[in-house]
Amino acid sequence: MMKKIQVAALMAMILGSALAHAEGETLRVGADLSYPPFQFRDAAGTPTGFEIDVTNAICKEMKVKCDYVVSSFDAEIPSLIAKKVDFISPQGATEKRRKVIDFSDFVYHIPTKLVVQKGSPLLPTPESLQGKRIAVQQGSIQEMYANTFWQPKGVDVVAYADQDTIYQDLVAGRLDGALSPAVAVTFGFLNKPEGRNFTLTGPEVRDDKLFSIGSSYGLRKGDDHIKKLLNDGLAKIMADGTWEKIKTHYFGPLDISVHQEKVK
Repeated sequence: MMKKIQVAALMAMILGSALAHAEGETLRVGADLSYPPFQFRDAAGTPTGFEIDVTNAICKEMKVKCDYVVSSFDAEIPSLIAKKVDFISPQGATEKRRKVIDFSDFVYHIPTKLVVQKGSPLLPTPESLQGKRIAVQQGSIQEMYANTFWQPKGVDVVAYADQDTIYQDLVAGRLDGALSPAVAVTFGFLNKPEGRNFTLTGPEVRDDKLFSIGSSYGLRKGDDHIKKLLNDGLAKIMADGTWEKIKTHYFGPLDISVHQEKVK
């Protein structure tokens, strides 16, 4: 009996120590702050945006401190693998990326669409875009799609390090269009004076093998500790309405939730 009590006490100490470690640790989050309204700096230079606010809420639920490590989007996965960060901001959990890293549960879904100048006849098809300069962000699922299906058919696919530079070149007339996440364009670029002459055109661009039904936090293979913290925190903020409140603040009634029935 005494031995059982000692074992139970030892297990309690181990579990208590693990919890204390989780609550006291600082996690480094890979982020690209050139992607409003998902990630950007406010007037004071503080990281903010939909993804940042959701991440902060999850970190609060996890009772950990989260520090943002800023890099370009295409550097996030290499930084994760090199252990420069502990997890990275949500991105499409594609089959290709799943071969390299692991992912949390889905955080949201954003359709991909083509942005062009108002009045343009261009549509998101290789036939319509042949010979045209179409921008994509480096390392994105949009780049993978355009390089796979459009570039071999004569579309000039131009990769940029960040969305802001894409928008600048659209306005300057150096591009015919850009393949981008529709919500970022709608609630970022199109809401600004420089975006007033541009619009989204055509249907959602997707491919079941290249695209994911949702975006998730990226983490290293086998890191079950971080995965559990993220999934538990995400489940809590979705259950108590925090996720919906943050979403409404940025996107109003727009539905960007992930519907599992889309999985094939």
